[in-house]
Amino acid sequence: MSPLHIVAFTRDGAALASRLARELGGEAWASAKYAGDGVSPLTVPVSEWARERFVSGNSLIFISACGIAVRAIAPLVKSKQSDPAVVCLDDQGRFVISLLSGHLGGANDLARRVAALTGGTAVVTTATDVHEQLAVDEWAKKHGCAIENIGAVKHVSSAVLDGEKVGVAVTEQTMPSPWPATLWLRPRNLVLGVGCKRGTTAADIKAALDDFLRGAGVSPLSLCALASIDLKKDEAGLVGLAQDLGVPYVTYSAAELADTPGHFTPSERVLSVTGVDNVCERAAVRCSGGVLLRSKTLYPGITLALARKAISE
Repeated sequence: MSPLHIVAFTRDGAALASRLARELGGEAWASAKYAGDGVSPLTVPVSEWARERFVSGNSLIFISACGIAVRAIAPLVKSKQSDPAVVCLDDQGRFVISLLSGHLGGANDLARRVAALTGGTAVVTTATDVHEQLAVDEWAKKHGCAIENIGAVKHVSSAVLDGEKVGVAVTEQTMPSPWPATLWLRPRNLVLGVGCKRGTTAADIKAALDDFLRGAGVSPLSLCALASIDLKKDEAGLVGLAQDLGVPYVTYSAAELADTPGHFTPSERVLSVTGVDNVCERAAVRCSGGVLLRSKTLYPGITLALARKAISE
């Protein structure tokens, strides 16, 4: 769950916000006259408060009328994939409404957690939950998968509710669609190992990466990390590429890479410069804990390797 922010507008609401912040590990705000006891004073319009937190991906709880919450977030709503969880409840905690991003954002689960604390009723209106059917987007989130074609989620959910067969492919491999309407879920299980010359741009590395992944026959959505040697921990091109891809950038010392078990492509030149005979393959395997999927591949000033995470029991 992303960072949690709670806002209230009544005395009872402020007390409830304080309690929820303690129990759920969030931060609470309320109208200035009700602030205190761990509740910060709300010093800006609620629309501004919401905008600052919504765009940063924070989960929001409004202890208020639904209208207040809806008006505050309405200009901010963009897409099912990016909107954060928004929950609204009355200041007695009787009804806890999953208002936005029930599955991918986690609002349904958050509403249930809040209701369990207040003794209230979680109001969840997503059809798959109401009919106690599998919600494929929620399943994807819980199992660490990226959704490639979000528009197909509606088709799959509708088919499930109608008792029809559906086509869902869970794989990092790129291939023709096996069914007329296929939902592609990409498990985040691939680590890219990278070596590059100093000053190589993120755009150049990205161009090499695109070609490399096409050659490997895998989706870029399955990347879960970039890995390299700590000599490159501040390399702007690698840092920028990781940010663009939305994955962590992890680096290891030469000793850690040298200690990584496996068979790797050695290079005397790389050894003389870095202190270890291979960076990209060793970094990919070290970070993934798995095995090489594609070995060292050379591009101008860039070396790339790909490893797949080990399957956990």
